[in-house]
Amino acid sequence: MAALNHSYVSKLVWMLEAWLFDAISAFARLFPIDSVSNSGAWIFRTLGPLTSAHRVAERNLRLAFPHASDAEIKVLLRAQWIELGRTLTEFLILDRIVADTGRLQLTNEARLGAIAAGDGPVVFISGHFSNFEMMAAAMARSGVKVQVTYRAMNNPYMDERVRRMRFKYGVRLFAPKGLEGARELMRALGRGESVALLNDQKFNGGVAAPFFGVTAHTAPGPSTFALRFGIPLQPLSVERIGPGARFRVIAHEPIRLEATDDRDADIEAGVRRINAFMEERIRARPTEWFWVHRRWPNEVYQR
Repeated sequence: MAALNHSYVSKLVWMLEAWLFDAISAFARLFPIDSVSNSGAWIFRTLGPLTSAHRVAERNLRLAFPHASDAEIKVLLRAQWIELGRTLTEFLILDRIVADTGRLQLTNEARLGAIAAGDGPVVFISGHFSNFEMMAAAMARSGVKVQVTYRAMNNPYMDERVRRMRFKYGVRLFAPKGLEGARELMRALGRGESVALLNDQKFNGGVAAPFFGVTAHTAPGPSTFALRFGIPLQPLSVERIGPGARFRVIAHEPIRLEATDDRDADIEAGVRRINAFMEERIRARPTEWFWVHRRWPNEVYQR
């Protein structure tokens, strides 16, 4: 009986969350795109420092930039809250942003065009840079056939809304779970489809490799897929250009991994190269990364 009541309460909470999301989304659509983005910047700049996530972001920044002064860290903290606020509120109107073609520029668009035309498949890799949704939109616009992976939300009503929102601008999502999920991705690659994964978050049990000089556990999946199928890793990144909701998606030079008789070492080498790419992009635009995530081992945050 208690379990039944708990299930009912959880379902009710999920439904209320979804209805609140619907209401906020409808309200956001009453305003111009940049006004929505600017409002998110103001809200998170104001409220973000009052949350526990602020301490996580500060710890991460001090790990990544140990020689930065207190004043420099303070500036970065404020700027990353502004960026995060913009990104989260922009999600409410993503289809409007993508529909306005002048808001999304592609650098090295020919590379995506070549992949769409048959120079694939590839394993797309990237991180939570600025409004990372723009990368999926860029792939869809370029005609690339790709399985865009994501982590399904605990709230099934919210998850359905997220999938529907992304479907509006051409993105089809796949939420891999466990071994069967990995097999489905391999089947997609076998069919000649590309796969896309964000590879900059903590992955317990993953490969231990340096990230900003500190050991971090990273998912081996992208390197494993690339080595198994003999295909390149294709890095993407996104940058915010100017104030408001305008972006540049960049297709970087592919990363080709070397296959030897030591598969574990090959995968680790791939993870190190992916981490190096992520670190390079973060150093170039440090305010546009997702600093509120506990990227490093738990003990790092207990000091």
